[in-house]
Amino acid sequence: MAEVATFARSDQLLVVIDPVARRTDGESVRIAKDVLSAGATTKVCLPEDGDEFARALVRRGARRPVVIGDDGALLRAVSLLHRQRQLAECVLSVVPVGGALSLAASLGVPLGAVAAARAALDGAERRLDLLVDDSDGVVLGGLRIPPVRDPADPAGATALGPRPWLRTCQSLVRTLVPARGTPAAASAGPSRLRIEVDGDTLIDLDEPVDAVSVTPGASGIAAVEVHRVSVGAAAAPLRAEGRTVTVSGAHFRYRADAAVSGPVRRRTWTVGEGALRLVLPGR
Repeated sequence: MAEVATFARSDQLLVVIDPVARRTDGESVRIAKDVLSAGATTKVCLPEDGDEFARALVRRGARRPVVIGDDGALLRAVSLLHRQRQLAECVLSVVPVGGALSLAASLGVPLGAVAAARAALDGAERRLDLLVDDSDGVVLGGLRIPPVRDPADPAGATALGPRPWLRTCQSLVRTLVPARGTPAAASAGPSRLRIEVDGDTLIDLDEPVDAVSVTPGASGIAAVEVHRVSVGAAAAPLRAEGRTVTVSGAHFRYRADAAVSGPVRRRTWTVGEGALRLVLPGR
């Protein structure tokens, strides 16, 4: 996680309020909007769907965007700005409102509406690393490939290291089990994957694995952890660090932040060093 402590004050804000936040916690939305309006000149947008949300961000002009919404709204904003190749030029603020807020919290955003709005006004810009895959997707918190043979994955979140917010997603892991008839359904049991870090093979197809996790680390480096299937005594996990991680082999699904993707046979993730410019409380 790379950081640059430059102050991000601005008198011109574009406040984009996610419709889910308005429905789930209108009072917190009102409080955040009042705090922001008292501290800066604001233009408030109330998009009704994803297209309007995207148009508001793309047409922000010189205004600094503040997204009021949950983790889904944060991910949608970052993904959109990345696809538009505007992420490098945009300093983003988030006021977490809604049900799923653990990703924002893990990145250092205050969860209270007042504290988060004040941080958006007076906080400091931090440049955070993220992962970019070869299908142009982005990952902020981390990704995980769970075992096919253990859909509940009760111990899975512990393999994700410093990203504790993902522990709350355990109940969703069962959605990763491939539907009957998909290519991965034929490969019951442990996953057989080749995992390469900066071109070097960390583990190959001949050694089955229980779980794989990749998280943005520091200064452009991703942390990779592989839990191997053990016979008898537990095998120590394999760990490596690098800028590029490639997973290939049998069809697999993976969880990137809170979203499930796949099945795919190959995917490469590259660290985007300091690619996310996020306003956090000043130090």
